[in-house]
Amino acid sequence: MAVTPTAIADILIIEPRVFGDERGWFTESFNLQEFSQATGLNVNFVQDNHSFSRQSTLRGMHYQLEKTQGRLVRVVSGSVFDVAVDLRKDSQTYRKWVGVELSAENHKQIWIPPGFAHGFLVLSPTAEFLYKTTDYYHPQSEVCLAWDDPSVGIQWPLSLGVVPNLNPKDSAGLSWDQAPKF
Repeated sequence: MAVTPTAIADILIIEPRVFGDERGWFTESFNLQEFSQATGLNVNFVQDNHSFSRQSTLRGMHYQLEKTQGRLVRVVSGSVFDVAVDLRKDSQTYRKWVGVELSAENHKQIWIPPGFAHGFLVLSPTAEFLYKTTDYYHPQSEVCLAWDDPSVGIQWPLSLGVVPNLNPKDSAGLSWDQAPKF
Protein backbone atom coordinates (compact mmCIF):
# COMPACT_ATOMS: atom_id res chain seq x y z
CA MET A 1 0.00 0.00 0.00
CA ALA A 2 1.06 3.56 -0.60
CA VAL A 3 0.57 6.14 2.16
CA THR A 4 0.64 9.86 1.35
CA PRO A 5 0.24 12.66 3.90
CA THR A 6 -2.05 15.55 2.95
CA ALA A 7 -1.73 19.26 3.71
CA ILE A 8 -2.75 18.20 7.24
CA ALA A 9 -0.05 15.64 8.01
CA ASP A 10 -2.28 13.52 10.30
CA ILE A 11 -4.78 12.94 7.48
CA LEU A 12 -3.41 10.19 5.26
CA ILE A 13 -4.34 9.01 1.79
CA ILE A 14 -4.09 5.23 1.68
CA GLU A 15 -3.81 3.53 -1.72
CA PRO A 16 -4.02 -0.25 -1.53
CA ARG A 17 -2.45 -2.33 -4.29
CA VAL A 18 -4.90 -3.28 -7.02
CA PHE A 19 -4.20 -6.38 -9.11
CA GLY A 20 -6.05 -6.50 -12.41
CA ASP A 21 -6.28 -8.54 -15.57
CA GLU A 22 -8.85 -9.25 -18.30
CA ARG A 23 -11.22 -10.75 -15.68
CA GLY A 24 -11.32 -7.65 -13.48
CA TRP A 25 -9.36 -6.72 -10.36
CA PHE A 26 -8.64 -7.67 -6.74
CA THR A 27 -7.53 -5.55 -3.81
CA GLU A 28 -7.03 -6.23 -0.13
CA SER A 29 -9.01 -3.27 1.20
CA PHE A 30 -7.66 -3.59 4.75
CA ASN A 31 -4.91 -5.54 6.48
CA LEU A 32 -4.18 -4.44 10.05
CA GLN A 33 -0.55 -5.53 10.01
CA GLU A 34 0.21 -3.79 6.71
CA PHE A 35 -1.78 -0.68 7.73
CA SER A 36 0.13 -0.40 11.02
CA GLN A 37 3.52 -0.89 9.36
CA ALA A 38 2.81 1.60 6.56
CA THR A 39 1.26 4.32 8.74
CA GLY A 40 2.92 3.81 12.11
CA LEU A 41 -0.57 3.78 13.66
CA ASN A 42 -1.86 1.27 16.16
CA VAL A 43 -5.63 1.32 15.66
CA ASN A 44 -8.46 -0.92 16.73
CA PHE A 45 -11.53 -0.64 14.51
CA VAL A 46 -14.76 -1.57 16.30
CA GLN A 47 -17.49 -0.63 13.84
CA ASP A 48 -18.03 -0.68 10.05
CA ASN A 49 -20.59 1.66 8.46
CA HIS A 50 -22.00 1.65 4.95
CA SER A 51 -24.12 4.42 3.42
CA PHE A 52 -25.83 4.90 0.07
CA SER A 53 -26.49 8.43 -1.19
CA ARG A 54 -27.72 10.21 -4.30
CA GLN A 55 -25.91 12.93 -6.23
CA SER A 56 -25.47 16.29 -4.46
CA THR A 57 -26.19 14.74 -1.05
CA LEU A 58 -23.91 16.28 1.55
CA ARG A 59 -23.41 14.36 4.79
CA GLY A 60 -21.51 16.22 7.50
CA MET A 61 -19.65 17.76 9.10
CA HIS A 62 -19.93 15.27 11.99
CA TYR A 63 -17.87 14.43 15.07
CA GLN A 64 -18.35 13.12 18.61
CA LEU A 65 -17.15 14.85 21.77
CA GLU A 66 -17.14 11.56 23.68
CA LYS A 67 -16.04 8.24 22.21
CA THR A 68 -14.16 10.23 19.58
CA GLN A 69 -13.67 8.30 16.39
CA GLY A 70 -10.79 7.77 14.04
CA ARG A 71 -12.14 6.83 10.61
CA LEU A 72 -10.81 4.93 7.63
CA VAL A 73 -13.12 5.84 4.74
CA ARG A 74 -13.52 4.62 1.16
CA VAL A 75 -16.01 4.52 -1.69
CA VAL A 76 -17.07 1.25 -3.35
CA SER A 77 -19.49 2.68 -5.91
CA GLY A 78 -19.48 6.15 -7.45
CA SER A 79 -17.44 9.11 -6.21
CA VAL A 80 -17.48 11.66 -3.40
CA PHE A 81 -15.55 14.72 -2.29
CA ASP A 82 -14.46 13.80 1.24
CA VAL A 83 -13.58 16.53 3.77
CA ALA A 84 -12.02 16.70 7.24
CA VAL A 85 -11.71 19.86 9.37
CA ASP A 86 -9.14 20.07 12.18
CA LEU A 87 -10.86 20.87 15.52
CA ARG A 88 -7.78 20.31 17.71
CA LYS A 89 -7.00 23.64 19.41
CA ASP A 90 -3.32 22.78 19.96
CA SER A 91 -2.75 21.77 16.32
CA GLN A 92 -0.79 23.85 13.82
CA THR A 93 -3.56 23.11 11.32
CA TYR A 94 -6.44 24.13 13.62
CA ARG A 95 -9.48 25.26 11.56
CA LYS A 96 -7.88 24.06 8.31
CA TRP A 97 -9.56 21.50 6.08
CA VAL A 98 -8.53 18.87 3.55
CA GLY A 99 -10.68 17.58 0.71
CA VAL A 100 -9.98 14.55 -1.49
CA GLU A 101 -11.98 12.81 -4.19
CA LEU A 102 -12.60 9.19 -3.33
CA SER A 103 -14.06 6.87 -5.93
CA ALA A 104 -14.62 3.24 -6.78
CA GLU A 105 -12.20 3.77 -9.65
CA ASN A 106 -9.27 5.32 -7.76
CA HIS A 107 -9.57 2.96 -4.72
CA LYS A 108 -8.21 5.70 -2.45
CA GLN A 109 -8.96 5.63 1.26
CA ILE A 110 -8.55 8.39 3.82
CA TRP A 111 -7.44 8.01 7.44
CA ILE A 112 -9.00 10.71 9.64
CA PRO A 113 -7.88 10.61 13.28
CA PRO A 114 -10.02 11.68 16.24
CA GLY A 115 -10.36 15.45 16.62
CA PHE A 116 -11.72 16.20 13.16
CA ALA A 117 -15.16 17.01 11.78
CA HIS A 118 -15.88 14.82 8.75
CA GLY A 119 -18.27 14.89 5.82
CA PHE A 120 -18.65 14.23 2.14
CA LEU A 121 -20.49 15.40 -0.98
CA VAL A 122 -21.69 12.86 -3.55
CA LEU A 123 -20.35 13.73 -7.02
CA SER A 124 -21.72 10.79 -9.04
CA PRO A 125 -25.40 9.85 -9.66
CA THR A 126 -25.16 7.58 -6.59
CA ALA A 127 -22.38 6.50 -4.22
CA GLU A 128 -21.77 3.84 -1.61
CA PHE A 129 -19.48 4.98 1.18
CA LEU A 130 -17.83 2.66 3.72
CA TYR A 131 -15.92 3.58 6.84
CA LYS A 132 -14.35 1.86 9.80
CA THR A 133 -14.37 3.62 13.17
CA THR A 134 -12.15 3.31 16.22
CA ASP A 135 -15.05 3.83 18.63
CA TYR A 136 -18.78 3.23 18.64
CA TYR A 137 -21.45 5.68 17.52
CA HIS A 138 -22.43 7.84 20.49
CA PRO A 139 -25.42 9.97 19.45
CA GLN A 140 -25.55 11.80 22.81
CA SER A 141 -22.23 13.54 22.07
CA GLU A 142 -22.55 13.96 18.30
CA VAL A 143 -22.00 17.47 16.97
CA CYS A 144 -22.48 18.85 13.48
CA LEU A 145 -20.32 21.73 12.25
CA ALA A 146 -22.02 23.85 9.59
CA TRP A 147 -20.93 22.54 6.19
CA ASP A 148 -20.86 26.07 4.76
CA ASP A 149 -19.32 28.07 7.62
CA PRO A 150 -17.51 30.96 5.90
CA SER A 151 -14.74 31.10 8.52
CA VAL A 152 -13.77 27.51 7.61
CA GLY A 153 -14.27 28.11 3.90
CA ILE A 154 -14.60 24.58 2.54
CA GLN A 155 -14.55 24.74 -1.24
CA TRP A 156 -17.23 22.16 -2.06
CA PRO A 157 -17.28 21.24 -5.77
CA LEU A 158 -20.89 22.28 -6.30
CA SER A 159 -22.02 23.51 -9.71
CA LEU A 160 -23.23 27.11 -9.74
CA GLY A 161 -26.72 27.30 -8.30
CA VAL A 162 -26.75 23.72 -7.00
CA VAL A 163 -27.84 23.44 -3.38
CA PRO A 164 -26.73 20.24 -1.64
CA ASN A 165 -29.30 17.80 -0.35
CA LEU A 166 -29.07 17.93 3.46
CA ASN A 167 -30.96 16.25 6.26
CA PRO A 168 -32.36 18.45 9.08
CA LYS A 169 -29.41 17.71 11.40
CA ASP A 170 -26.86 18.79 8.80
CA SER A 171 -28.93 21.85 7.85
CA ALA A 172 -28.78 22.97 11.51
CA GLY A 173 -24.99 22.57 11.87
CA LEU A 174 -23.26 24.89 14.33
CA SER A 175 -21.09 27.79 13.23
CA TRP A 176 -17.36 27.55 13.90
CA ASP A 177 -17.69 29.89 16.88
CA GLN A 178 -20.53 27.82 18.41
CA ALA A 179 -19.07 24.35 17.74
CA PRO A 180 -17.19 22.72 20.64
CA LYS A 181 -13.53 21.90 19.91
CA PHE A 182 -10.94 19.48 21.26
